[in-house]
Amino acid sequence: PDFKRYGVLWMEQRSLASAYDMEGAFNNLTLTLERGANIRGVTERLDELIKPDGGYGSYSRDYQLSNRFLAEELTGLETSATIFPLIFVGVSAFLLNVVLSRLISTERDQIAILKAFGYSDLTIGWHYLKLVLIIVSVGIVCGVALGLYWGRGLSNIYMEFYRFPYMHFLVEGYVIVTAALITMAAAVMGTLHAVYRAVTLPPAEAMRPEAPPDYRATVVERLGLQRWLAQPTRMILRHIERRPVKSTLSVIGLAFAGGIMMVGNFQESAIRFIVTVQFEMSQRDDMTLSFVEPLSRKALFNIRRQPGVIHAEGFRAVPVRFHFGHRSYRTSIQGLQPGGVLMRVLNTELEPLALPQRGLVMTDYLGKLLGIQPGDMVTVEVLEGRQPVLQVPVVALTKQYLGVYGYMQVEALNRLMREGNVISGAYITIDEMARDEVYTQLKSMPQISGTIARKAAIQSFYDTLAETILFFSFIANLLGMAIAFGVVYNTARIALSERGRELASMRVLGFTRGEIAYILLGELFALTLVAIPVGFAVGYGLCAFLAANFQNELYRVPLVVETATYANAAMVILVSTCISSWLIWRQLKRLDLVAVLKTRE
Repeated sequence: PDFKRYGVLWMEQRSLASAYDMEGAFNNLTLTLERGANIRGVTERLDELIKPDGGYGSYSRDYQLSNRFLAEELTGLETSATIFPLIFVGVSAFLLNVVLSRLISTERDQIAILKAFGYSDLTIGWHYLKLVLIIVSVGIVCGVALGLYWGRGLSNIYMEFYRFPYMHFLVEGYVIVTAALITMAAAVMGTLHAVYRAVTLPPAEAMRPEAPPDYRATVVERLGLQRWLAQPTRMILRHIERRPVKSTLSVIGLAFAGGIMMVGNFQESAIRFIVTVQFEMSQRDDMTLSFVEPLSRKALFNIRRQPGVIHAEGFRAVPVRFHFGHRSYRTSIQGLQPGGVLMRVLNTELEPLALPQRGLVMTDYLGKLLGIQPGDMVTVEVLEGRQPVLQVPVVALTKQYLGVYGYMQVEALNRLMREGNVISGAYITIDEMARDEVYTQLKSMPQISGTIARKAAIQSFYDTLAETILFFSFIANLLGMAIAFGVVYNTARIALSERGRELASMRVLGFTRGEIAYILLGELFALTLVAIPVGFAVGYGLCAFLAANFQNELYRVPLVVETATYANAAMVILVSTCISSWLIWRQLKRLDLVAVLKTRE
């Protein structure tokens, strides 16, 4: 809503009835039911009672619009609160496994000495598990603090968005305990394999350095391409191919980091796409007017004569309940002016669709809910006036991301209702310079019950919903960047520890500092370049999964992954690689050749 021109006012019933000379009258009835009551049976009986008085039909709270919005939002929040933790916890467990595996490989001799002195496998395994638990415990403390801070901020966003008078932020103890246990369990499960390798390593074997990998020609060499590559480049390719598990794990970690950042940006792109389709391609008016009751189409002439109004198109809205087989759905049929330019129905390819002279066009998601295909006959139960029950053919399906409706030509809908040329409201375009004057004129017309300004609706939409979307995007991007940097830096840092002797030997043999940096960091950049397209595929899959889970009657999130989304994920990964490479380069410059070349005893 546009809060500058919209509000809800409360008054004592008798005073309001007296002001309108309608003592004893009411136009809305709210009921509570006994526990276990048959809601459908009650609504059917109520409809019979109020039908003679022109009732629009009763419905349960599930169909109340405000309740529906809140329920769908909480469902979406539950989906996000399930998917994102699974991704982050899984990737974190993977990172711990990678780090611990490489840490254990660099401490083989210490493990062997401890075993030789009589330390049991259980003691050594418990030592490494304690290391993991200490790391995780620090993470849990920081995570709980951040969770409380961000949770309170999210509560404030919801309080502002839904205009709750107050909202207590409450975190029960079992939530924190459950989160801590899940995090610890994931960390332990993710590192069990690495710990198992440590405790099963025989002391005599562990005291020796790891055997070098078997020498064999790489794919590049078997294809005869080595003559086109310099010796350092061939060394990079050999090392990647001879350590396939290590290389694959690094690629997977970077791919998931990129995928997480794509998910964060995807939500914002999807919202922009919905606004573009709804308010630029389909509904292109400046203002929508609703009448107190259906009026003759001659009312359009009065509206067009108002100063500042450029163009006006009428529409007829009829509340109905669709029935098809055992399924039913309550919504409305919108009767639109044929050839209109302010409100256009789009086909599934998002192109303007000409409404047929007879028959009904239905939102594709509504067709899915009812199981209807073009050509089927649908039963239409009208909920106003004489409330006839009609059989109408479905001619086509239309693409729409907000709401679910049926559409007809306004003349066809008038004929179906057996009424004259009447409309329920109008779409208008106005002169921006005369906006306030137009508002004042429309406000003075007693037959206009309400107005919706398109620009104000879009701005309010972005000011509220965009804040929620950006909140989740910020968190996803922040954690994605942390994971990307963690994977890249740990890969580079442990590679330096593992290959320190090899790199020092090459320095002694005459390789320059730049050449050994190219060998070490070139491998890192090669893995990064492979990980980026893999991350694109992972991110697209995650975005598709989220889009499939955000489909409901109020809104459908389209699968829209923009080029900028891919570019942002790739840029963060490349920047993380560059920063990590710079840090490793500083350590390479301080490489102690004598200390590294000492034979381990």
